[in-house]
Amino acid sequence: MISVNRWRMLRFPVLLAALVLLLAVPHIVPAQSASAANRLAIQGYVIDAELNPETHHIAATAVVTFTAAENSDVVNFGFHPALKLSKITDETGKLLTGDRAADGAIRVTPARPFVKGQPVHWTFVYEGNITGNEDGPEEGLKLAAIQEPISYLLYPARWFPMTGYLTNRFTAQLHIRVPQGFRVVASGSEGSTAVTLTGGKPGDQFNFNWTKPGFPGTVIAGRFAPPVSPGSAANIHVYLTVNHQQSRNDVAETAAKQVDFFTGLFGVPESGRLNVVELPDDTLPAVWAPELVAIMGSRTGDKSGIRLLANTIAHQWWGSEVSPQTLNDAWITNGMSRYGELMYVEDENGKTAMKNAIQDVSAGALAYDTTPLSSAGRLGAFSPQFQSMTLEKGAMVFHMLRWEVGDAKFKKILSGALSEYTDKGIRSTDFAKVAEAQSQQVLTPFFAQWVDGTGAPQFVNKYAVYRLGNNKGFRTIGQVQQDLDLFRMPVELRVDTDGKTEIKRVEVVGSDSQFVIDTFGRPRRISIDPDNWVLKASPDLQVRVAILKGQQLVAQGDLAGALGEFQKALEANSQSSLANYRIGEVLFNQRNYQASANSYRDALRGDGDPRWTEVWSHIQLGKIFDLTGQRDRAVNEYRQAVQTNDNTQGAVNEARLYLQKPYQKPETE
Repeated sequence: MISVNRWRMLRFPVLLAALVLLLAVPHIVPAQSASAANRLAIQGYVIDAELNPETHHIAATAVVTFTAAENSDVVNFGFHPALKLSKITDETGKLLTGDRAADGAIRVTPARPFVKGQPVHWTFVYEGNITGNEDGPEEGLKLAAIQEPISYLLYPARWFPMTGYLTNRFTAQLHIRVPQGFRVVASGSEGSTAVTLTGGKPGDQFNFNWTKPGFPGTVIAGRFAPPVSPGSAANIHVYLTVNHQQSRNDVAETAAKQVDFFTGLFGVPESGRLNVVELPDDTLPAVWAPELVAIMGSRTGDKSGIRLLANTIAHQWWGSEVSPQTLNDAWITNGMSRYGELMYVEDENGKTAMKNAIQDVSAGALAYDTTPLSSAGRLGAFSPQFQSMTLEKGAMVFHMLRWEVGDAKFKKILSGALSEYTDKGIRSTDFAKVAEAQSQQVLTPFFAQWVDGTGAPQFVNKYAVYRLGNNKGFRTIGQVQQDLDLFRMPVELRVDTDGKTEIKRVEVVGSDSQFVIDTFGRPRRISIDPDNWVLKASPDLQVRVAILKGQQLVAQGDLAGALGEFQKALEANSQSSLANYRIGEVLFNQRNYQASANSYRDALRGDGDPRWTEVWSHIQLGKIFDLTGQRDRAVNEYRQAVQTNDNTQGAVNEARLYLQKPYQKPETE
């Protein structure tokens, strides 16, 4: 169990986004070998399931239509460890033999040889209790739970026999029976009927039919308040529980605005319908499926939830409409959903907001940049490495591609890829071909550097300024130097002068690239890539990377390793308020209150970046004084927190709460 304070790190929007999105969307599960994927291809499901939240029980029958290689002696299906098979039969009614493999998969022996390209239909009958506390398919992740008031069966939970997660597209008919008062949300709604459940209790059956090849594998059932729709979009429905229903209208309006933005950017979505539904706080922060986006209830009323919702909605195009052909291609869908989120931030809050967000994304992109994106499928798919690469570096690839080709051509590339590969998997080479065709530019060096290669340039600017005669101004002659011999990309130079600021685009090729800039005013400073269009190494980024790694280690429970990373950040920047704050957080969780207080004071004396470290350092100091029986000193810290007028993540509200009542250590952490 992660303590409240350790989870607090996930609440700050300035937290490097790879950590937040490590659990934000169930993008990928561990990769299967290419040979395994070739042996089995599932085309569709018909699933009948009854959920009993009172007993945490599911009873289900799944008819699976698939093709397999004719020489397959055994077929493997992924399956949730808590579920028990009653029987497996083929289309003739022949009983098949199945057993559990060491990796948890079900190994089934066919009754007769497969015919190449000919679909077969097997029926799986199974049941089990899923509370979410038992071992699941991904260690440490709660992906399914049948419970009150919200039950959820997420696609990566493998609650039905499956293969090729996010690469094997399928159709699905779902018939889900639940007690009266529950509402079921899934892909392809077709209505509900009253039924009698096992044991004679009244219930309802909700029916869904998603007929396009995709990933309609998530089911969420809950006791939701009546849904609401934004005034401008009756096709969007928001389902929240009573505890969070006050946020329904805001969430609905935000979702409508984001759908409009992405429709303008990507084109019309596959479906005009979208259900936004609440998830409990004991699972992933967000998930997606066709026509469905879901986020934690605690994030629905939170500003950081706006970006999380944008990222999840973007997956309706990048993930649902177009999917990776293999896990090595996951950077396309993960990265563009992430970058779509950032483009929405830019549209809402301006270029400065985008520039600031890119700084954090760059840290995630370089945190584990030792494996090319084109080989990411070799990594553990829920690992920080895989998530940082496909989400953050993937987003940076799109950001740099936009800079390389320009906004108009970039939009054509996105719409071209979505149009050509609708309901299909796309490879990195496919996307590169679309990009070249739509932009009419040679982009082989670009993709070779950023998809097939690793590393980022560290720019050094050397120049000399000469006065021109006859009052013609000044000429600056210089070189952009960097350490990647094969690097080739346009880079922007900004020349600040006594008068007008000059902007020049320079093609940087190899380790040394010359430039000449004439200005009327005397140059005072020349900045390389001032708007952060290019992923590049820098001392500031070194600090951000170390802090990111430390935060990820905290999330994994490795506090000693986290402290080591935070110390690296301080070695690079001894005034880093964020590094000192994170050290104080770790020490607080270890109940080393004196050392923790020292670190929070160092955060207050530091560079003040980010700004929220001030208000939260005062609050944390107040907590320490309360825990050590120094109420007067605690009250003084809480008052200083209120005086900052910085309510980031409800800081001022929390400070006022502790002014009224002393902070007490939670009974369980």
